Parts: sequence; structure tokens; C-alpha cells
Amino acid sequence: MNSIGISLLVAGCIFAGGVGGLFLHRLLPREHLTRETQDVIKLGVGMLSVLASLVLGLLIATAKTSYDSTDQAIRNYAAELALLNETLRDYGGVASVPRDLLRDYTRGFLAEGWPQDGKHVAIDDDEKTRVLLEHVRESIRALKPVDKGQEALQVQAVTINMNLLRQRWLLIEQQGPSVQRVVLLVLVSWVTVIFASFGLNAPRNGTVVAAFLICSLAIGGSIFLILEMDRPLDGVMRISSWPVENVLAHMDW
Repeated sequence: MNSIGISLLVAGCIFAGGVGGLFLHRLLPREHLTRETQDVIKLGVGMLSVLASLVLGLLIATAKTSYDSTDQAIRNYAAELALLNETLRDYGGVASVPRDLLRDYTRGFLAEGWPQDGKHVAIDDDEKTRVLLEHVRESIRALKPVDKGQEALQVQAVTINMNLLRQRWLLIEQQGPSVQRVVLLVLVSWVTVIFASFGLNAPRNGTVVAAFLICSLAIGGSIFLILEMDRPLDGVMRISSWPVENVLAHMDW
């Protein structure tokens, strides 16, 4: 189930909790609805509301941190690709082979992370793409520098290539979820109980039902944001491919 479906399901559960509380008020005996009983319920729900607010804020912060971290990693990776291309360009025309391989790798990396066919997006350990980057390193090492300037550029190019390989593995490792689904499940159960208590003490009219619907959709929207930011290379809020596309355009010069 995608993020939209999960968020709508969460909103439905919370709304059902609030409406269920309205019906529960009619079923409970009168002695269970005394002012003292309601005060105890309000006290417990108040504590639960604080916990739920803290957990929800923590989840949003965690997902946002993961999203920003991946976005920054993509931008750094694109910058390293551009730097390697510039280094090989400075080396001279004899470095055309590793430059061509680097251009092919960048195209493969772009297609791997942002496919045009709408398939599931993930930068994973695709052997074909990874081998291309290794071939770039081998072709750089095969260069025969004729002076100290080219020798320094060759060493620099190899170092950048190694950084690209290391950062690629870091991007692969960052693809796992940072927000555990069991935490979301516990949070939704808490909020459902909170809304049920609201319904237990609320007057029975259409305005209350409408308020429950709006609030449940708002909380479902927050869950949607958490799920979307927790998978930065997929979904509606996926990270832009512009940095990699920009680098690829410069490689064609």
C-alpha cells in the first residue's frame, strides 16, 4: 500500500475512533458517565496526548532529517561527478576514454535513481552501473602521464573515483526506512483512543462529526508526510534529479 492509501487508512481509523466514542456514550450506563469519571478520563487522555504529540514530532523530525541527508548526499555526489569530469578534461584528449565511461555511468545513475518508466525507485547495488564506475577507475589508472602535471591530475582523478564508489555505497545503505512501522502503529492506536475519549464527552451533532473528520484527515496528512520523506527517492515528494541532470549536460560540452 502506498503513502496515500496508508494515510487515508490512518485517517479512517482515527475518525472511526471519534465516532465510536459518540456511540459509546449512548451504550454506557449512567454511573459510568459521571463528572468524576470524565475528569479521570480527561486526565489520562491529556497525558496520552502529550506522548502522542512528542512521538509525532519526533517522527516528522526523523523523516525530515533522513530526507535532507539524502538530498545533500545526492548533491555532493553530483558535485564529485562534475569534479572528476573537469579533472579528466584538464588531463587532455587522451583521457577521452574514462570521460566517455563516466558519462555513461552518469546516465546509468540517473536512470537508476529516477527511471522514466515509473518503476520502483531505488539506488541499489546494480552490478552493471557499478561496474561502469569501476571501469572508469581502471581506465584512469591505465593513463600514461607525460609530466608532473598530468601525474597529479591522475592521482586526483583516482581519489575522486574512490570517493564516488564510497558515496555510492552510502547512498545504497541509506535506502532503508528510518521510521519503524511499529512506531507508527502505536502512535495511530494512541490517537484513536484519544479521539474515542473526545467522542465520549462531546455533544452528539454534525459539527462534532465534521470536526472529527477534519482533524483525522489532518493527522493522516502528517503520516503521509512522514512516509513520503522516509523514502526520498520515491513517491510524490521524491528528491529532484536536477543536480545529476545538470552534471550530465556539462559532460556533453
